Amino acid sequence: MVTARSLLALEAMCAEISSEAGRVGLVINPDKTKYMRFSATPSLRSVKGATINGVTYEGVAEFIYWGTLIGNDSGVEKETQGSILVGNRTYFAARSFFRNRLLSRATKIMLYKTLIRPVVSYGAEAWTLMKKEDQALLIFERKIFRRIYCPKYENGEWKSRTNRELEHMSKGENIVKWIKGKG
Repeated sequence: MVTARSLLALEAMCAEISSEAGRVGLVINPDKTKYMRFSATPSLRSVKGATINGVTYEGVAEFIYWGTLIGNDSGVEKETQGSILVGNRTYFAARSFFRNRLLSRATKIMLYKTLIRPVVSYGAEAWTLMKKEDQALLIFERKIFRRIYCPKYENGEWKSRTNRELEHMSKGENIVKWIKGKG
């Protein structure tokens, strides 16, 4: 990945990379090389391609780099949603463990913390979480905790546990605090 503040600086860097690659017999493949423009102003985040040193590169709005979705809007909403989907798949693959009555709650919490939470938070070191992403991650975690802690029987009827009860039972250690403390 090559980053530059201006198109002129990018052209200079690409020329240097091309010459160094040429010295060892390598060539940059323009079909596999993409161009993305970042900007704080949405109108300047064009998806059109760029011609650098006579070679035209395709413009993209987002791409995956080492398993992390990078977009020109600098948001991580799609990344967190994708991670939550992978976490759901992991949970449903291990659902039989979470439904097993022979396993204690402590064991189920340990399974969640060692199996599902790392899958959801993979690559989170690069995330800049906003309130919306925080809430999505907390909703996902509470869903898992509700399945682990089950509804409670109170006054002759079954009641779902409140968010506050779940937070108290998990000792206030939630996925958002864990991600932010991890980075």
